Amino acid sequence: MEGVPFKVREKYELRAFSEFLLVTEEVEQPAQRYLDKGIFTPRFYEDGLHIALATVYRADVLVSWNFKHIVHFDKMRQFTAADIEIGYQPIVIHSPREVTSYGKEDV
Repeated sequence: MEGVPFKVREKYELRAFSEFLLVTEEVEQPAQRYLDKGIFTPRFYEDGLHIALATVYRADVLVSWNFKHIVHFDKMRQFTAADIEIGYQPIVIHSPREVTSYGKEDV
């Protein structure tokens, strides 16, 4: 959680996430499509896998601090279009700040 503000890191480190998603051939298909369309380069294939996992497993929302490759307006439009072309529903993507409520003391 490098680069994550302390208050956010402290809040989320206390939670145990018990669900693990498997990278299957079905997940690799959209991830490879992102590469083929030039949305990601091979160097950032794991970012594509992250999005593909959320897409294939139908996550309610993907929350990420990755503003360069994931929480990026142009990129979101591109991989959403790629997903729709192969029959997947678009996923909702937000930064942690967009999905975290802060009290008055945090303002």
